[in-house]
Amino acid sequence: MEPISRRNLLVTSGLAAGEVAASLANAQTDEAPGHRLKVVVAGGHPGDPEAACGGTMARLVDLGHEVVALYVTRGEGGVRGKSRFEAGTIRTAEAKKACELLKARAQFAGQVDGTTELTPARYDEFRKLLEAEKPQVVFTHWPIDTHRDHRTTSLLVYDAWLATGRKFALYYYEVSTGEETQLFRPTHYVNITETESRKRAACFAHASQDPAKFYAYHEEMHRFRGFEGGCKKAEAFMHHEQSPMEPLPG
Repeated sequence: MEPISRRNLLVTSGLAAGEVAASLANAQTDEAPGHRLKVVVAGGHPGDPEAACGGTMARLVDLGHEVVALYVTRGEGGVRGKSRFEAGTIRTAEAKKACELLKARAQFAGQVDGTTELTPARYDEFRKLLEAEKPQVVFTHWPIDTHRDHRTTSLLVYDAWLATGRKFALYYYEVSTGEETQLFRPTHYVNITETESRKRAACFAHASQDPAKFYAYHEEMHRFRGFEGGCKKAEAFMHHEQSPMEPLPG
């Protein structure tokens, strides 16, 4: 048996992913004008939606869809040397600036960074918030993640999807795969080669989070997912097979 090298593994996974991407080509086409969607991208903290799928958000906006970045917290625990109130104020402003750059709308779910809860009251609160938005598509964290707030966000979305009759298309995204997101196996790829610069700008709006450091990791992810999906740079998603199949940008 030939030894498995990193190169062989990459080639094998790339070929397999290319076959998957090809099989989805008909489903992943740009929508015709007039088919306007409400898309919600739910993340645990300011910066999560942008880092995970900012390029896709930009593409969706370009196609005329409405995009909402829904932050479960305001990042209150995420600025060293600042109080929770100060950090939340700083990161809220950064989130709003990032959304301006992506032409998305910022929404906040009212939980606190590092202390997010999964209780009957929180489930109901989040469901009502999503119901008010009336989305056709929701993106959120993959639930197997090292960060508690990411797992909380994923389960809040999943519970709302169940409670509202599984009506919206549900897609999971990755954040810092291998470091935080675990066991992620994409089903869809979105070519972000043309919108990556706007994603970068949105991520760098989060100046308190050392964007040069965290974005370097995402650049590697873009290239690898692009290799898998047959383009230069891509973002990858996993579609919940029991949810509707709303096409992603081709």
